[in-house]
Amino acid sequence: MSNGWKDHLGASSSEPLPVVVIGNGPSGICLSYLLSGYNPYVKPDAIHPHPVLQRKLTEAPGVSIVDQDLDYLSEGLEGRCQSPVALLFDALLRPDTDFGGNVESVLTWKHQKERAIPHLVLGRNLPGGAWHSIEGSMVTLSQGDWMGLPDLQVKDWMCRKRRGLRNSRATAGDIAHYYRDYVIKKGLSHNFVSGAVVTAVEWGTPEPSSPGARDPSPLFQVNGFVTTADQSQQPFSLCARNVVLATGTSDSPARLGIPGEALPFVHRDLSALEAATRAGTVSPSSDPVLIIGAGLSAADAVLYARHYNIPVIHAFRRSVDDPGLVFNQLPKMLYPEYHKVHQMMREQSILSPSPYEGYRSLPEHQLLLLREDRQAVFRDPRGLQKVFGIALVLALIGSHPDLSFLPGAGADLATDPNQPLSAKRNPIDVDPFTYQSIHREGLYAVGPLAGDNFVRFVQGGALAVASSLLRKEARKPP
Repeated sequence: MSNGWKDHLGASSSEPLPVVVIGNGPSGICLSYLLSGYNPYVKPDAIHPHPVLQRKLTEAPGVSIVDQDLDYLSEGLEGRCQSPVALLFDALLRPDTDFGGNVESVLTWKHQKERAIPHLVLGRNLPGGAWHSIEGSMVTLSQGDWMGLPDLQVKDWMCRKRRGLRNSRATAGDIAHYYRDYVIKKGLSHNFVSGAVVTAVEWGTPEPSSPGARDPSPLFQVNGFVTTADQSQQPFSLCARNVVLATGTSDSPARLGIPGEALPFVHRDLSALEAATRAGTVSPSSDPVLIIGAGLSAADAVLYARHYNIPVIHAFRRSVDDPGLVFNQLPKMLYPEYHKVHQMMREQSILSPSPYEGYRSLPEHQLLLLREDRQAVFRDPRGLQKVFGIALVLALIGSHPDLSFLPGAGADLATDPNQPLSAKRNPIDVDPFTYQSIHREGLYAVGPLAGDNFVRFVQGGALAVASSLLRKEARKPP
């Protein structure tokens, strides 16, 4: 979207950038908004329903939230997230949403250009990141209003687009369009570089400042290439004092680790089922599609196949009543389609043959191997082997972040460096109030990489990073 990156290609001939953000999903967009001089203030007449937070907010009238003590403000807040700053920002943006209320945000936004910090946001896709790769008609897990970014509510944007929320939720296509539109409407486009792939981030120890120098030499070298309109690849090399990792976790699908996994009929994305349906490779009269996994992506695939009357074998390793299963954590009223899938999974495990024609559930089954003749071999809970003929395999068992562009693929940045990096179990170890890496000064992580897995809460990480970077700017000598 921007040609601004051309100004920074010759790293040796240009002033290092204060900030490079890698990833242009909701986290990167929100951070760009905050770094562009948009500052949140508490409305003078606002009264927050949380009495302790309300008292704290009155102690510093007229002071931007980014300049206040985020540790102090967030103390004592509770909610559906482990990050104190994420809970704070969410409470300020949506004061009583968890109780079904609709109290307006207590924040107002002021654009103070003199406080903007120059930065670039690098992303493979259009602004919105992985949202542009999701099938557009899919309904979001979160309520539509929880998908919004600061100072532009999703419901207001959809009203202007003459679109409507479905059971208070939006489609993935609408949300992808909203994020792209947000960047344009907020005047952020010049900060964004689409089609950018980062291949390496290198760091070193800054050299001591010479007398009169502004600050130490840049800590980071960011290398990669941009795919231009004519599909050519333009290499770039950027110097940056700070790097923010905002790449999400959808880059590297989890592997099954079984023989036959690399066969051409094995896929890891719902789009493969869509393409096979259009091509007639799978149909109501074909062998079943084997869907592996017990998360929401697998449920989406089941719903899609059922819509087109495509036979399904649905296999997963957990029990249907496992409390860790995502279906057991979702309110039935808000998510009727997912609970229908859960009902199918459960009833098939009790009743045989299946009460749902064309659907067969295999709970607590382990896939052992896939054969070239499209036979899938399983081990059931009793240790017996079962063999099924299948037309297509969709392995939807999660994904891992791809940080191969970092030294050591970022392994030493994790909370437990001896275990694989995982958004849910082993995220990047960051300071909870700045989101700066515990192990590398100047390196930040936001969103799922830091353990914040919902759009509603990733914005708190952006607030923490912006606050930290503004404090660094304030400490610079004139």
